[in-house]
Amino acid sequence: MSDQALKPTGNRTQGPRRGTIILVLLIVLAAVYWGISTRLKAAAELQKSMKEQAVPEVTVMHPLAGPATEEIVLPGTVQAWHEAPIYARTNGYLKDWRTDIGARVRAGDLLAEIETPEVDAQRRQAEADFQTAKANNDLAQSTSRRWQLLLKTRSVPQQEADEKQGDAAAKEAVLASEAANLKRLRELENFKRVTAPFNGVITARNTDTGALINAGSGGAGQELFRIAEADRLRVYVQVPEAYAHAVTQDVTAELYFAEYPGKSFPASLLTTAEALDPATRTLRIQLQADNRKGVLLPGSYAEVHLKLPSDGNVLQLPVNALLFRGSELKAGTVGTDGRVRLKTIVAGRDFGTWIEIVSGLHGGDAVIVNPPDSLIDGETVRILAGKADGENP
Repeated sequence: MSDQALKPTGNRTQGPRRGTIILVLLIVLAAVYWGISTRLKAAAELQKSMKEQAVPEVTVMHPLAGPATEEIVLPGTVQAWHEAPIYARTNGYLKDWRTDIGARVRAGDLLAEIETPEVDAQRRQAEADFQTAKANNDLAQSTSRRWQLLLKTRSVPQQEADEKQGDAAAKEAVLASEAANLKRLRELENFKRVTAPFNGVITARNTDTGALINAGSGGAGQELFRIAEADRLRVYVQVPEAYAHAVTQDVTAELYFAEYPGKSFPASLLTTAEALDPATRTLRIQLQADNRKGVLLPGSYAEVHLKLPSDGNVLQLPVNALLFRGSELKAGTVGTDGRVRLKTIVAGRDFGTWIEIVSGLHGGDAVIVNPPDSLIDGETVRILAGKADGENP
């Protein structure tokens, strides 16, 4: 009775234990599965990340079209429209000067007077010689006429008549010579008055009252005054050969001076040399600027901003987008498939941080900026979102 009573009690205790064991096993299996699946997922993600990191990341930009006009800055030399040194045309002593530096004069105005005692004496002697030659010529002419009348009546020999006629011709030539000499000396006396050749400003006076004056511009001749017409100015600029073809009559310019910061003065093209200087390979051009207000000074240094027409079909790239492979210049582009295409390009003018691309690229090409030296054709890359490095020149 007692054994049979114990059996039902043992069956009731084994059931809960078995369930507990199964539950524990399920938890363990779940934990093992979760751990394995987590490791597998992490390994897959790691592998994917490593593959993604193995693909180079690049920044791209599209080549920029060149501007319709471009501005170049060159040094310029400012000169007066007309400028001339004034020398004496006769010898003597300076009697008086009438204008000093800074004086505004008009053409024909008296600048100075010269005393010419030697020329005056020569002129007086020439007048006397002229009167003597005139008297001798008058006598020779009348004698020749009389002998020609006597010759008609055969009162004198032919030889003597010819001699009288020759003497008259010689005396006439001497008179003409003395007249020319007298005229020369009178003109020299007119040079005692030193006058302005054109309207302008006296920029230099290199003489004073009583100074010895020698005629001419060489040797002992000394510059008396210097005059400049500065209502208009000439500005000379040397344009590099690369820009010479763009210099046309439509070119405009702005002048900047250190003494007028932030202020510009307009200028227009007057002429060009139409030829390059073989020594500097530059084109000399001449600009003109209005200076009726007298603000600008001849002899100044000017910073000339030339606005030249440009070929808008020419593309431009920053220099940090270029690759040098041997003797060729290349640019790396990225296609729609994410693969690199190295294109050979022909460069034009160099602007420093930017360069012209004459051929080899199109405006829609995605060009890699700062490409690595190890970049190869056909390589797969990933384009980073964001603005490319560089700005429009």
